[in-house]
Amino acid sequence: MASVLDDPCMERVLKGHTDAVTCAHFSPNSNQLATGSADRSLMVWHLSPKGRSLRFVNHQDTVTAVQFCPVGSLVATSSKDKMVRLWKPSMKGESTVFKAHTATVRSVAFSNDGEKLVTASDDKTVKVWSVSRRCFVYSLSQHTNWVRCARFSPDGRLIVSCGDDRSVRLWDTSSKHCINCFTDYRGSPTFVDFNSRGTCIAASGADSTLKLWDIRTNKLIQHYQVHSAGINSFSFHPSDNYMISASSDGTLKMLDLLEGRLIYTLHGHKGAVLTVCFSTEGDLFASAGLDAKVMLWKTNFDTKSYNEVLQQHSRRSVTYPPPHLTDIPPRTAHPHSTYPPDVQVAASLADTHTPEPHIVVLQEAERHLRHNADLAHYAVEDVDAREEDTSEEEQKTQQEGHEDHAGGRRKGEDERRRQQDTLRPSPVLNSILQHIVQQLDVLTRTVSVLEDRITMTEDKLQECLPATLTPHVALEGASAGTEALAAQQAEGGASGGTDRPLEEQLPSGQDSGQDSGQAVQQTPT
Repeated sequence: MASVLDDPCMERVLKGHTDAVTCAHFSPNSNQLATGSADRSLMVWHLSPKGRSLRFVNHQDTVTAVQFCPVGSLVATSSKDKMVRLWKPSMKGESTVFKAHTATVRSVAFSNDGEKLVTASDDKTVKVWSVSRRCFVYSLSQHTNWVRCARFSPDGRLIVSCGDDRSVRLWDTSSKHCINCFTDYRGSPTFVDFNSRGTCIAASGADSTLKLWDIRTNKLIQHYQVHSAGINSFSFHPSDNYMISASSDGTLKMLDLLEGRLIYTLHGHKGAVLTVCFSTEGDLFASAGLDAKVMLWKTNFDTKSYNEVLQQHSRRSVTYPPPHLTDIPPRTAHPHSTYPPDVQVAASLADTHTPEPHIVVLQEAERHLRHNADLAHYAVEDVDAREEDTSEEEQKTQQEGHEDHAGGRRKGEDERRRQQDTLRPSPVLNSILQHIVQQLDVLTRTVSVLEDRITMTEDKLQECLPATLTPHVALEGASAGTEALAAQQAEGGASGGTDRPLEEQLPSGQDSGQDSGQAVQQTPT
């Protein structure tokens, strides 16, 4: 067991965010710490006493994940604004935007060689990107609900992901297929990661459990339930001997993976702890949560080599019994011998942090340079825009050091770049044009349906017209017969003489009134 002098202690508190801090990650050399927050900003803290910290405020919604590239100086962030940004943490605020997800992006992570990027989103997909080409490569889409987290294995051959479908999936990057799926969860997994050797994966859950699987045997090897609320994040120590977890119960828990037990409970945050991470060397770890504070902790409990730890364990006067068979996996309660209790590290430890670093907000300079762009375009998205983001003081200094013709040529180039930026269509215009195209497609389909219906109506009318015309034909025949009879009578009158009175022309027994009545009755016929 670690001595009292080896207990973790809070070294520094970083204050700069105005809302919950959702993610944190150390740079490869541990000199910088990147944090993302619900205040839509990314902050890069320089941990040296006189270091200057930078704030980037280009995302339009909560920053959900952040990670330094293992090679180089890039920083990747994901956000609820459906975008992934790749930053160069400098005063220029340069960034590249990746757009492919259609919903909130929950996670972003680099491969160990820094060549690829993997993201997880609420659109139920895991996407892989090329960092050097700045483009989308392929997508993994077998999750049936929101995907919370995705990580590369240390060798880059596997990807592990977890989601709200209560599954942890293992993917082969060469075949793009899911090769294993772990579903033994009562609640949704919230975070997943490989250990440094790539032999095990761990996943935390909203049901306050923390599980470790050996991917060589596909078996559950350890199962912890030490928190009283859901676990939001965890981090492996570089030695793989320890793990620290952050929970909504407001505590951090340090686990000894060699002995399989809890050794430290750390108190300090007010409210849920949302993220925790070890530094590359393992001598520091950072935590952050709903209280908008970033706490930097120092520990030296793992300064010994792995062989020395094994020798120390072998010299113990009281050895711990081997684990029960039901420990793999422990599904029901069973008796154990009593382990020493975990050490409670209270928040009353002395805060020896240095004065707060100076924070440079990069949004203000961009606002003067690109006043006609909306908040989504404060980050520079290409090389031309990056050159345009130099400050006015630097431009004056460069112009004084050059000849007049060089200054005029630079002004011409700046004017040409401004014209190119003006001619470049904005994402808002693109979305409007896409909407118009969709509406035109709907109208085209509607016109086609109407034409079909008109054709059907014409066919029915043609079928009904012959039956309707039959009475009219009979009426025309009767009229023609009447006209012929009248003509015959006229001819007869002409041959018999027209001087006979009307009574003599009529048949016997009929008068003019009766004849006219019959004519009136025949007319309708």
